[in-house]
Amino acid sequence: MAVARGRSAAKPAAKAAIPQLEWNQVRPAPVVLVTGAETFLAERAIRQLRDLLKAEDPSLEITDVDAASYTPGELLSLASPSLFNEPRLIRVSAVEKCTDAFIDDAIAYLGYPADDTSIVMRHGGGVRGKKLLEAIRAADGVAIEIVCAEIKRDTDKYEFASAEFRAAGKRATPGAIRALVSAFSDDLAELSAACAQLVSDTGEEVTEVTVERYYAGRVETNAFAVADSAIAGSYGEALALLRHALASGADPVPIVAAFAMKLRTMAKVLGTRGGSGQLAGQLGMAPWQVDRARRDLAGWTSEGLGRSIQVLAETDESVKGAGRDPVFALERMIGTVSSRGML
Repeated sequence: MAVARGRSAAKPAAKAAIPQLEWNQVRPAPVVLVTGAETFLAERAIRQLRDLLKAEDPSLEITDVDAASYTPGELLSLASPSLFNEPRLIRVSAVEKCTDAFIDDAIAYLGYPADDTSIVMRHGGGVRGKKLLEAIRAADGVAIEIVCAEIKRDTDKYEFASAEFRAAGKRATPGAIRALVSAFSDDLAELSAACAQLVSDTGEEVTEVTVERYYAGRVETNAFAVADSAIAGSYGEALALLRHALASGADPVPIVAAFAMKLRTMAKVLGTRGGSGQLAGQLGMAPWQVDRARRDLAGWTSEGLGRSIQVLAETDESVKGAGRDPVFALERMIGTVSSRGML
């Protein structure tokens, strides 16, 4: 029976005979291969599989295997019928670091999968285990693949947050979702947790005001406030916001990350022509991001933006251990950005 494929753009290069589904389409199968770099989505898919199997039979026996330290025969032993024939879920981690013995045993297992047993194999990426991956993808009727491609673009994060609210039956305004994505742009797990909290704690609709009330004190929000002030040329305000953020316990690294996101977006939009809707598709952005970047670029030159990005890279190295005084590096970066790269 044909199974609908997910929309993810990150599909394996080799043609697969098995269904390749998105993380939220996971379903039981004798072998479930979970691939892709987005760890949060992979872990969620594996949890959902566990919950589905436990709902079918609460006596489900769960065993965890580390493929990196696998010993010969371990898989066969774990999948062997027990005295009471409880259904089994065997969760195999680190398949991208697996031993040769695991590859051999897993390929052999594909030919004779055990009854009432599901094996979920997590492969985070890389070339290790390629022979096994090819064998699984050819095992039609035995295996399915859950593709958890890394979510990088803000448009995809926006869709993810929107889906979180839809799944919970909660209305959220576009402005609220944009604010959440800006506040938690570097951590999908944090973004999901924020959505869950708003679903649990708020009334009928989540608005931008709601998000501001809940998360105005977040490190990420503080970081973007600093970046916005500096990019607008407000040196004193940006410096004051920086010192407040640091005094509140903010780490320098996400502050630099906020600047990086803003400046990279500006660099993409700089010199472009056409409507925001048309450019959004070309640049992998949302139309509102194009409009915001164009507003941010007022008064900037390409030379100044290039200089600011160079200082940003130096600051990133400094706050990650290459420099002795990360606060000085941050203040220097703010001075450069506030002057639009002319310092």
